[in-house]
Amino acid sequence: MPPVPTVPTADLSDAHADVIGYLEPLFRHYGGARCFGGPIRTVKCFEDNTVVREALEQPGDGSVLVVDGGGSLRCALVGGNLATLAHRNGWAGILVFGCVRDAVELIEAPVGVMALGTHPRKSWKRGEGEVDLEVGFAGVTLEPGAWLYADDDGVIVAPHRLDA
Repeated sequence: MPPVPTVPTADLSDAHADVIGYLEPLFRHYGGARCFGGPIRTVKCFEDNTVVREALEQPGDGSVLVVDGGGSLRCALVGGNLATLAHRNGWAGILVFGCVRDAVELIEAPVGVMALGTHPRKSWKRGEGEVDLEVGFAGVTLEPGAWLYADDDGVIVAPHRLDA
């Protein structure tokens, strides 16, 4: 898949406001790439990152893994090891509706990582979670195959790839 152009989300918003969904400004940058985008793949889990790891072990092909962690602030679903794994397997980024940890390691990983916050506690490992389903949080619905774009202005989604 060709790389996603680094068109600012504000410019994409100006050109495509009729098809864009705007995530509420809840997310902070933690990864080394502050501008990223790609087709969405999803994981839904709660305080258990087993399926997150399983997803990131697969080739990402420039996709963005959207992790619906239920907004939990009680543990981290992604850390430095998973960000490194994501980069190694060709993921463009990870958006976590929950927490991350290993903030110093995350900033060194050349992949986009955004989350609600940080938490030092690792997640539990019960093997629970679902993949490739529609999820909704921060005021939007995120579907596998739709496109996500993120930068310092925020996070937007569209039903297809956007060009400036």
